[in-house]
Amino acid sequence: MRIVELSRETRQNILNDLLKRSPNHYSEYESTVNEILENVRKNGDSALFAYTQKFDRFDLNAENIRVDRREIDAAYGKLDDKLVEVIRRSAENIRDYHQKQLRSSWFDTRDDGSLLGMKYTPIARAGVYVPGGKAAYPSSVLMNVIPAKVAGVKEILMTTPPGADGCVNPGTLVAADIAGVDTIYKAGGAQAVAAMAFGTESVPKVDKLTGPGNIFVALAKKAVYGYVGIDSVAGPSEILVLADESANPRYVAADLLSQAEHDELASAILITTSRELAEKVSEQVGIFTAQLSRREIIQKSLDNYGYILVAENMQDAVDAANEIASEHLEILTENPYEIMAQIRNAGAIFLGPCSSEPLGDYFAGPNHILPTNGTAKFFSPLNVDDFMKKTSIISYSRAALEKVHRDIELFAESEGLTAHAHSIKVRFEEQAQPQNP
Repeated sequence: MRIVELSRETRQNILNDLLKRSPNHYSEYESTVNEILENVRKNGDSALFAYTQKFDRFDLNAENIRVDRREIDAAYGKLDDKLVEVIRRSAENIRDYHQKQLRSSWFDTRDDGSLLGMKYTPIARAGVYVPGGKAAYPSSVLMNVIPAKVAGVKEILMTTPPGADGCVNPGTLVAADIAGVDTIYKAGGAQAVAAMAFGTESVPKVDKLTGPGNIFVALAKKAVYGYVGIDSVAGPSEILVLADESANPRYVAADLLSQAEHDELASAILITTSRELAEKVSEQVGIFTAQLSRREIIQKSLDNYGYILVAENMQDAVDAANEIASEHLEILTENPYEIMAQIRNAGAIFLGPCSSEPLGDYFAGPNHILPTNGTAKFFSPLNVDDFMKKTSIISYSRAALEKVHRDIELFAESEGLTAHAHSIKVRFEEQAQPQNP
């Protein structure tokens, strides 16, 4: 990996480089995606089936679009029993973690007869998109579905592309069954996003749509936002490791490569105060890459978006980490908790040498659907709140309103909204009448 001295200039150059990976920079695909969305919106099932034939080589129709119980049962038989048990245990960890995020409606009453509050209501129907083929990740099924189940969403449906034989990845089916998906549809790509966003004869319209996908899926989600809610427009995966001279170079190298193998656009960055560690990590990266099955993808990722930055001090390293706002941030220093307190922007933080990033991907419990491309500055991991609606509650007695009605009228009139003022005044018009002598 290239080793670069950290400076204001190099930090800005890297930030500019990383932002080029955002789906916002792939406008050349937008017209294709918009055409697919509009076709499915207008023509429903017929367009959805035609695109599935074109892209997935499967003759989809109203009779075979839903995955039935026999297919799910058969999927269990295709997986190792030990793997099924691991998926179950992972699901329990994710469920336990997200249970702690639940919030209750609240109401605040006052002596003057006023009541204010917040009512929490789960959305009615959620849709989850799950990639197929080599990009099928059962762990992402759990991460999308379980927070919705914990929130109390009544109906959860899932779309995932079929193979040419009409079969769906068995790991995806088993994870969906364990997580509690109600209906699974054999559809993928931008056309599946359109089906969930607008509804077709076979696929009902959802209220919120979540889940990862390729650039076409990401752009489709961006385009349908407003028709439905979405989690985010996710970019390629990324990891940033903050380390000092105490870090184990083999651990650091292995953790950087755990994200570089995702995608040629994935980003892996080490920021360290130790030149010696930087050189040892670079050496280990080369050794490990030659041994790994996805070495071609890893090498392209590192060539394009892999950096080892040597900082003059830890404060400069922390400042750079906050500016980059990485999806995954590992802190491998002598005092990781002290450094963690200075981190403002990160999707997930992993502390210490035994908290490798894949722990969060698969098993610990926190959600691995995280903000990317610097959006950790204003976005959060997928969580239970993403599947809840919040409704404000307001109730005033006449006595409570009487004390403030002139304030409200003045405010409304200052904005030129006389009907607003009148709707308050009319409740006290008898007080404004002149008294008879």
